[in-house]
Amino acid sequence: MSRRRGVLRAAMVMIAGVVVILGWASPTYAHIEVEADKTQAGATDVTVTFTAESESASAGIVSLAVTLPPGIIPSDVAYVSGPAGWSLTPSATGYTVGGPALSVGQDVQYRIRIAKLPVDAPSLPFKTLQTYSDGRVDRWIGIQEPGGPAPEMPAPILIVQGAAPAPSPTATTATPTESPTASATATSDAAGATEESTSSTTIWWVAGVLALVAAIVALSLWLRRRRGMGADSSLPPSGGSA
Repeated sequence: MSRRRGVLRAAMVMIAGVVVILGWASPTYAHIEVEADKTQAGATDVTVTFTAESESASAGIVSLAVTLPPGIIPSDVAYVSGPAGWSLTPSATGYTVGGPALSVGQDVQYRIRIAKLPVDAPSLPFKTLQTYSDGRVDRWIGIQEPGGPAPEMPAPILIVQGAAPAPSPTATTATPTESPTASATATSDAAGATEESTSSTTIWWVAGVLALVAAIVALSLWLRRRRGMGADSSLPPSGGSA
């Protein structure tokens, strides 16, 4: 029985170690997500949906104050929907959506309509201050620098596709409004940002899996050693006269 307890204790210690390692290795995921029904640069009447996760175990969310990205002004934004009793109030740099405090642990989902997306931005950060009923404020405003580490509290970012070329009035007087090179560069930048995020996430997951495998191997070797020691102790002593 004591041997079984020892094995169980060792296994729990190793599992706890793996959990700690995975906690260190886990990537930071955005707790405010953003998506849109149109992501083409220059698109009009775009409906954008935000989902903000609740991070408090004792208070409900009361407001989300957003700083708009360059190229979008407060008058370009209209409120579409959100939690019951909530509304949108424009500010000098963006807007605030808020209202009665939500239940503890309840996430927020709201929608706005943007008159037109910028034509020259591959990504649009919506820096957000998330406020709870007890006064706590979570600052989701971090922007990852090229080659730098992921921010602990990243801002929600909408990836924008390259602008479509304007239609030509006639075959002989075609005049594109944007050069193919600029369009390709914007698309490449957006794709590069997505690939960099995916690559970073993959690396951290691989590190976590390797740590788990190492713990399992260590536990297996320990159990094998214990069995060997038990087998040795059960053998009769050697030597002696017949």
